[in-house]
This record gives sequence, structure tokens and C-alpha cells, in this order.
Amino acid sequence: MKPPRFRYHAPESLDEALAVLAETGDEAKPLAGGQSLIPMLNMRLARPSLLIDLNGLSELAGIELRDGVLVVRAMTRHRAVERSPLVAEHVPLLAEAIPWVGHLPIRTRGTIGGSVAHADPAAEVPGVLVALDGAVRLASRRGERLVSADEFFLDLLTTAAEPDELVTEVHFPLLGPHSGSAWLEIARRHGDYALVGAGAVLVLAEDGRTIQDARLSFIGVAGRPVRARGAEAILRGQSIGEEAWKAAAAAVREELDPPSDLHASAQYRRSVAGVLAERALAIAAARAQGGVAA
Repeated sequence: MKPPRFRYHAPESLDEALAVLAETGDEAKPLAGGQSLIPMLNMRLARPSLLIDLNGLSELAGIELRDGVLVVRAMTRHRAVERSPLVAEHVPLLAEAIPWVGHLPIRTRGTIGGSVAHADPAAEVPGVLVALDGAVRLASRRGERLVSADEFFLDLLTTAAEPDELVTEVHFPLLGPHSGSAWLEIARRHGDYALVGAGAVLVLAEDGRTIQDARLSFIGVAGRPVRARGAEAILRGQSIGEEAWKAAAAAVREELDPPSDLHASAQYRRSVAGVLAERALAIAAARAQGGVAA
């Protein structure tokens, strides 16, 4: 398969990339790692008249801590995140989810910004971002804005970014003391898109047993990554333990409305989501009690 004809531009700076985007709008597509866009071009599912290659923009790569947030610049490769001690120490949920992203060659080329901008509902990075109440920084010639993950992901492959806006940073808030997290997912083979993936975050009170805050995010169960807010509400104020996990799992199955497709039925996805929630919460609680948000 060959892609449709397109023009190609490799800007030498972010300002130049934004200027070209401002001129061309939705006729252009930014090219990051190309792990989603190139197959879509080859299958004629996308037909931009211009590709703006961001791979030469070193200013869009890197990982740093900034004001209580782990900032991953858009062109940072998945593999760099996977091997980053900063990510492992400060955002262990992201470190745990990243190895589930495709296969090694995909993670070597794929970028965090590309994954977020593509907004596949079964992708791990958007699921982690939603679980942590993260945010996405967008830039254009009109200025910059920081959009919460909840407002950024709208639907299948659809985000709040305007045609002239570029994802420049992805912000992952750090968890505080007495917190723990866990990421689990089910796929037919490792590296395949998740049939269901679940991220759990728990914050415990000073007594080490009462749930002060709980978050549950899921991928593969809707057109976008979603939170099970009803289950989260049930967990707050409860004591950690099997009874709380089972109640949350039941609420998750009640709350989610996944689609059926050729990979799995809605009933299967709903059942697996409950199982993953129960297991992820137990792991997150054990990690929170260990005093380390891992």
C-alpha cells in the first residue's frame, strides 16, 4: 500500500512549525513518530496535503520536573520514558504502563505527544493521563493554553486541539505521601491494543487504611479514556480491603458501557474491567501502605 501524494516540510524551529500550521490549518498533519499516521496514510484513512515533520525539533524533546509536575515534551520517545529514572521515581503509573505500548520498535520511534494527539481510545498514555488528572499544553501562533486531560480527549481519535495547534508538552502530576498506583491490562498478545486497560490511584489517610481519594481510569471501553467516577465515590472514606475492592468492581461493571467489536463483546469488556479494577486497587493499596507511591 502506498500513501496518497503529499507535500513535505521539515521546519527548523517550533516557531516555523507553528507558522506553517497557521497558514495551512487542517490541510496539514504534524508528523511525530509516525507509528499511527504512516499506517493511516498507507491505508488512505488520512489524506493531508502537507506533512510537517517535527523530528528535527530538539526543543520538543526532554523530561523534567516543574512545580510538582513531570513534564514530558511532545517529541520524547516512549522508549526514553520507559528508561527514565525520573519517570520511574516520580510517576510510577506511567513507568508501569509504557512497556505495554506496542512492541520495542514502536516504542523506539513513537512519541508521547503523538500518542496523546492521536487519541486512540485503547492507548495507554491517555489512560494514565486521565487517571492522574494530567494536562496537555497546546501552542499556536495565537498563544499557548493548558488543557486538562478530561477536556482534551473528546471521542474516537478526536481531541480539543484546533487545526493550528500543536501538542508541545504533556503534564503528569506527582502523587503525594501515602499514595499508590497500579496499571493492568488485557490484550490478546503483548503489544496488541488493549481489549481493556485499567489504572488505579489511591491516596490513604494518616491511619494508613482509610481511602482519602481514589481514581480509576479505563481504556478500550469507550471512544476515549474514561474514569469510573461512581466507583471512585464509593471508595472514598472506606477502609482498604477485599470488601471495598469488590464493591468498586461491581460499580465499574454497572457504570461502564463498552462497545462490542470483532475483538471482544461488550459483556466481556465489562466483566474484565471489574476484574482489573479489583486487582489494580489491591496492588495500589499495598504500594500506598509501603509508603512509596509505586
